[in-house]
Amino acid sequence: MKTALITGASFGIGESFARELAKSKTNLVLVARSKDKLDELAQQLQEKHQIKAEVLAKDLTEPGATQAVFDEVTQKGITIDLLVNNAGFGDYGLFIERDLEKQVKMIQLNTIALVELSHLFLKPMTQRRSGSIINVASIAGFQPIPYMSIYSATKAFVLHFSEALWAENKDTGIHILALCPGPTESNFFEAAEFPSTLGGGGKLVSASEVVRDALKALEKNQSTLVTGGFGNNLIANISRFVPRDVVVAMVEKQFKTPKK
Repeated sequence: MKTALITGASFGIGESFARELAKSKTNLVLVARSKDKLDELAQQLQEKHQIKAEVLAKDLTEPGATQAVFDEVTQKGITIDLLVNNAGFGDYGLFIERDLEKQVKMIQLNTIALVELSHLFLKPMTQRRSGSIINVASIAGFQPIPYMSIYSATKAFVLHFSEALWAENKDTGIHILALCPGPTESNFFEAAEFPSTLGGGGKLVSASEVVRDALKALEKNQSTLVTGGFGNNLIANISRFVPRDVVVAMVEKQFKTPKK
């Protein structure tokens, strides 16, 4: 049986990856901060699908956390066939008014931890000439988003980094996918303190639908997948046809909190 390691596995897209992969008889290593949620999910999936599910309760913003994850997996003799770098969060508001420590932790989790885990697990994949990595970016990575400036910047990094890795590895037997969801059913908007007056990001796609589409794209060895249909693909490509300052100005109006 193959094994997948999923970060941010306790809810949302990460949890849906765990559930979908367990259905296909894939063993799991579940990583997140909440041990109780991970234990509950692991037990449920083991009983339902007769798979193995290891739990690693780690805060990936802490120094040395990614190396600790790799070391624990290695010590247990587990081979990771699929790495899903899903852990991340956003934050809404004027950059100068948001907590600096939170912004730095966002960069740490959304980009640095993802890079470290990719480097650590890609090496043995390269030696075996097999394996896959899904890095969860966002349609926010295709253009700057005022009031979510750090978040959109980190997702642009993930998008470019992942596409570059795909090109480096496309002839090695290793598949790498930049997954770019639009608004998805999760607690993202609440955690980011996104104003309810802006509608919570529009129509939400189910996390399970995003995951199923991602696994199909990975099988085809696509470099990038924008989920959520034509509207999201239009958003992802609009800056190719419209001047960037016009696009950013449009986005600023869309994301600005209405005055009371």
